[in-house]
Amino acid sequence: MNVRTRNRVTVSGRVGARPIVFAHGFGCDQNMWRLVAPAFAGDHRVVLFDHVGAGRSDLSAWDPDRYATLDGYAQDVLEIVDDLDLDDVVLVGHSVSAMIGVLAVVRAPARFSRLVLVSPSPRYTDAPPYRGGFTEADIDELLEALDSNYLGWSGAMGPVIMGNPDRPELAEELTNSFCRTDPEIARHFARVTFTSDNRADLGGVRIPSLVLQCRQDAIAPPEVGRWVHGALDDSRLVILEAAGHCPQLSEPGQVVSAIREFLPSPVPAAP
Repeated sequence: MNVRTRNRVTVSGRVGARPIVFAHGFGCDQNMWRLVAPAFAGDHRVVLFDHVGAGRSDLSAWDPDRYATLDGYAQDVLEIVDDLDLDDVVLVGHSVSAMIGVLAVVRAPARFSRLVLVSPSPRYTDAPPYRGGFTEADIDELLEALDSNYLGWSGAMGPVIMGNPDRPELAEELTNSFCRTDPEIARHFARVTFTSDNRADLGGVRIPSLVLQCRQDAIAPPEVGRWVHGALDDSRLVILEAAGHCPQLSEPGQVVSAIREFLPSPVPAAP
């Protein structure tokens, strides 16, 4: 199957410039980057895609065995990079895609030059002294609610995840995105996401990394961002003046500025 069709890969920006690849989180699609990605099109090659099972990806490509762990999604990222023959890649991953990005970078470090982790969490359940923000009972309850009534779960969790009660349109957008996702695939991806433990994988990252953490986040609290920063060999932590789990929607200007400051000077594009 054609990788670009499978993941609905879209490429824009400056031909020959350093590529920047944006990976979306659970229940979302590449449209979630629409307020951030265009800011880099003038001096980067911008690559967007949908994880298999999300957005306008090829749903026939979804395989519960391939995507039984985050490794399957990381392999997709590497296949996209290989298909486009990209090097010196800046990989930007939101939420679960932050850890998918970690796995991709560890597998093929020569392809990547920078890693940006937006609202990351390597493990959602507490494992003292590590605090992920949820007990095992919390995660079990969340997954049971998702299994029994996916649309109801989406309506209840959208506002919690977005975390901006004074801007209900943001929660509505996230909820609608959840509702557009195939329920069976969403339930499977949620279980993989919320039961994964990728803490040990962070030690394998050997490129400079940026951790973007919101001051308030019900899904990945500030302690998690600080933990990820400490676990990475060469990282910078930026606390955004933002609330919620999706700063690329609620505070896109801050996200763009933080990434811009982190990136090296753009490589001149080929004539």
